[in-house]
Amino acid sequence: MTVEVDTEVLVIGAGGAGMRAAIAAAEAGCQVVVASKSLLGKAHTVMAEGGIAAALGNVDPEDSWEVHFGDTMRGGAMVNNWRMVELFCQEVIDRVIELEQWGGVFSRTGGGLISQRAFGAHSWRRLAHIGDRTGLELIRTCQDRLVHTQGIRVLMEATLTRLLTDGDRVAGACGYRRASGEPVLIRAASVVMATGGWGRMYRITSNSWEGTGDGAAMAFLAGAELKDMEFVQFHPTGMIWPPGARGILVTEAVRGEGGILRNREGERFMVRYDPVKKELSSRDVVARSIFKEVQAGRGSPHGGAFLDITHRGPSAIRRALPSMVDQFSSLAGVDITKEPMEVAPTIHYTMGGINVVAETGATTVPGLFAAGEVAAGLHGANRLGGNSLGDILVFGRRAGEAAAVDAHTLRRPPAPSRLQAEAEWRMVFEPLERECGESPFALHRELQEAMQSGAAIARTEASLRETLATIEALRERAGRMAVPGGPAYNPGMSTARDVHFMLIVSEAIVRGGIERRESRGSQWRLDYPERDPELGTLNFVARQRDGQMAVLPVAIPPMPAPLQELAAGETRVAATALADAADLRAQRHRGAPAGGRRP
Repeated sequence: MTVEVDTEVLVIGAGGAGMRAAIAAAEAGCQVVVASKSLLGKAHTVMAEGGIAAALGNVDPEDSWEVHFGDTMRGGAMVNNWRMVELFCQEVIDRVIELEQWGGVFSRTGGGLISQRAFGAHSWRRLAHIGDRTGLELIRTCQDRLVHTQGIRVLMEATLTRLLTDGDRVAGACGYRRASGEPVLIRAASVVMATGGWGRMYRITSNSWEGTGDGAAMAFLAGAELKDMEFVQFHPTGMIWPPGARGILVTEAVRGEGGILRNREGERFMVRYDPVKKELSSRDVVARSIFKEVQAGRGSPHGGAFLDITHRGPSAIRRALPSMVDQFSSLAGVDITKEPMEVAPTIHYTMGGINVVAETGATTVPGLFAAGEVAAGLHGANRLGGNSLGDILVFGRRAGEAAAVDAHTLRRPPAPSRLQAEAEWRMVFEPLERECGESPFALHRELQEAMQSGAAIARTEASLRETLATIEALRERAGRMAVPGGPAYNPGMSTARDVHFMLIVSEAIVRGGIERRESRGSQWRLDYPERDPELGTLNFVARQRDGQMAVLPVAIPPMPAPLQELAAGETRVAATALADAADLRAQRHRGAPAGGRRP
């Protein structure tokens, strides 16, 4: 039996961006369906633990949206969509206050204001936070608002796998129920894609099983453009030991609260790589620095670095970082109030995604909008920590409102052909009909190994082209996947469809990495170690051409002169006083120069 639903706005994805878009569309008077392959609020949003970057000025009154704009543009290596950055830095202040009004329980200053902490490459203490559980609190608050908003229906564990069209316009989506395998068909006037990122094609990632690139691939197949796909962010600090915990995020809040990175010789090595901002340098710089230490033979026992916060004292650590205390105690048997954490870079976020219009989140496909991590533009070549949670609030709201306006202005609702859905269902269920064939789990592992070795932190022309050849070979084998059992809660069947999505997204990452022959932000080309000024004026966009993917350069529109002045400044020294004082005390105790090695 097919589950069929009609609605005005369909939101695909139920994390922070999806819920904020649904609330906005419903408050604009639309009937809204939210479809999630997992559960409502079960999203990568919860991994953004450190805070929401917003120039409230509660701790550092000198902060402003203009300074935030400059920091974000410089952090993104100037290939950001500057209009998105401008809107974001202006509006995120109101979105934080709105979240508080909805019931978000923020940490407080002594005067009762929302507390703000330091983060990498932010000029001032800017991150409004709820301890180190900010993403979880955002999810909880948006969930509460959503379930009390009229006009929203939620379909959980409904995996949508194809966008449906009526002519060149999006007209809904189809997929299946995970619990039963029943086909699902949703007809909608407008669709908001809010499916998050795609870290699962890498072996070491903070992403959970949902992050397989469904939304980006579905949009691409429907005719949308993918932009900046070469820019994949390695968060500098993920757990590295024990093996079962490898890749789980260690929030940047640890460094924001004064954490110090040391190599196996006890050296505070960030003093050499960025002597000004040190541990609070941008994520791309810190991740590469850890990588270089390991390559030089100065890594920790399991191939990373040590992150030490013990100098803050047990009570301060438990108050500021309760999740990290629990995480390391339960998963690694480490008491972070008494001993350092062992950390290493982990795939955490993607700066690239669906190409959208800044003001509305509209894509190149009529009726299709995108918001959150699945949409490109805001972060450029490297995301500043704390900008992701504000991103989903600002542009989730904008995309939801725009989708509602779009749905209301249609003369007639679009009518997708049922033949499109039937073709998709055949593809989804086909692996169940084969008695023998390729294992989707084996293909997934091979893709992860190829991407981890050839398209991760350090890249070359040779490594990227080798990875592209592997992707092309895996695509041919993916047409012969076989899965035993029935369709109900069958991870093999789900993985089989996910493999196709991950191959599309991986191809876009690799082709973009090949074309951008320079090192910029998270794109580190060992064979092109410097920035190319000419490439700094271009984004690379993936489009369908004759059934194939083509990655083409597109000129970045010129920035207005007043914004150029803001972006041309310098990022102020981040607040490293706590770490600096602790390091100085330690060096004096050891009788070594600051930043030196243990005897």
